[in-house]
Amino acid sequence: MALRLPPYQQLPAPGPASELLEIPLAQLRPTQLCVGLAEVRSRLRDFSAEDAGERRSYLGSKPVPLVRNRAGQMWMVDRHHRLRALIEIAPGATAFGYVVLELDSDDPLQVLEILQERGWLYLYDGRGLGPLPPSALPAQLTGLQDDPYRSLVWKLKKEGVIEPAPLIPFHEFRWGAWLRSRPLPPFSSEQLEPALPRAMALAKSSAASHLAGWKGSA
Repeated sequence: MALRLPPYQQLPAPGPASELLEIPLAQLRPTQLCVGLAEVRSRLRDFSAEDAGERRSYLGSKPVPLVRNRAGQMWMVDRHHRLRALIEIAPGATAFGYVVLELDSDDPLQVLEILQERGWLYLYDGRGLGPLPPSALPAQLTGLQDDPYRSLVWKLKKEGVIEPAPLIPFHEFRWGAWLRSRPLPPFSSEQLEPALPRAMALAKSSAASHLAGWKGSA
């Protein structure tokens, strides 16, 4: 059965006057339970090929949408994959972000409830089971699980089968949830190839036309 993700509010894009904050990766709180490790490994290779200046410039061009509470705690509502990769090779690294929502509360669980109402939490685990309670979210990026369907959707995007939709929260997970309801050969984040031809055909079919980023067979 396909996962039924909640309605969502789009994420605000950074504006010309948006203040960029520099935050240690270890202080960022995830808003999802899992990542696709195929994408993490790809981004890890990219970061490993860059020097510190190139890495800093890249991160400044891809700021993280942040939710901040009164106590100054920060939740990241995107960029989990690239920063999960970065923290592996540079645990003390920082990233740049912009605040999309400021909340007058010191209670982390209250923050998560508000984010859940906006559709800004992904509460399914790496096997697609959930939704789990917001308290199940890991405290740091290093606690994220692997979801092979998220890896598969990353590969479909990389191959140009699916268009990006950067302001839709958990866009790729929505595709992954749909693919989970279709029969695919066994695969893993390390071995996507067995499922790739069938997944490509499904993603191009009219049955997927209701999903943002659908391109059809063009």
